Amino acid sequence: MIVSQIVFEIVSYSAVMLLIVVGLAIVVNMMGIFNFAHGEFVLTGAYVHWSLVTLDVSPVLAILAAPLAVGLMGAALEMTVVRRFYTIPVAAMFGTYALGQILREAIRWATGGVYHSVPEPLTGTVEFLGAVMPAWRLVIIGCAVAMVVASVLILNRTHLGLRARAALENPQLARASGMSTSRIYTATFGLSAALAGLAGALIVPIYSLSGDLGLRFLIQSFLAVLLGGADLIAGAMAGAAAIGSLATVMPWIVSPAFSEILLVVIALTTIRMKPGGLLNRGGS
Repeated sequence: MIVSQIVFEIVSYSAVMLLIVVGLAIVVNMMGIFNFAHGEFVLTGAYVHWSLVTLDVSPVLAILAAPLAVGLMGAALEMTVVRRFYTIPVAAMFGTYALGQILREAIRWATGGVYHSVPEPLTGTVEFLGAVMPAWRLVIIGCAVAMVVASVLILNRTHLGLRARAALENPQLARASGMSTSRIYTATFGLSAALAGLAGALIVPIYSLSGDLGLRFLIQSFLAVLLGGADLIAGAMAGAAAIGSLATVMPWIVSPAFSEILLVVIALTTIRMKPGGLLNRGGS
């Protein structure tokens, strides 16, 4: 029974990480920059969910509104700020970090700097093989699976996805072929932000809303992207599973305060040994 419960906790937390990591991996692997505002995009999605629910809007509509609002915000930020730094990756990191700081403190001010609970849209539990599984966590697992399937189909089976991959892998050739790479960059960054907003809306009933919600997952999501390597979807899944497993199991082995440090050490050691990612068959 304990084993089955631990397995469920690993799968559950890995699904949460996957929801967050896929959007970040899109920007890192396809646009070549690290978006340090990604955690705050997650926070903004959580804030949209909470603010609409407090206005008696249906939780389902609130969850659907979150990725739309955050995606539009991300596209606007890309057009006004982020696109100025594509040729200077270090400046892009500082620029997105500054944007994240502004978003975090704005939401902290709007929420009064305190924690706010958000009711789970679906309550109850399901028992399977001795494991007690909250219904909302099962929904999150299902959403993570659906998001992966949708991402694969969009990137590999649609005209838009093929154009995006071509433009981002060889922008000069894409421009010579008549593609508007600036629009593709905007759409890609907006999609990444929308996925982060969806993740925030889905997880806020579990973790509550506070100004530091995005920070909770920022370091872990970056480690997951580095662990996953260059393969966009498979890499995100591998990295999320690795970080999800470590974050779940470590507190059972060592004290919770030390487990966070140990997780980072293990992840960085693995990245040093396999800089190409977990799925890279080469040694280094």
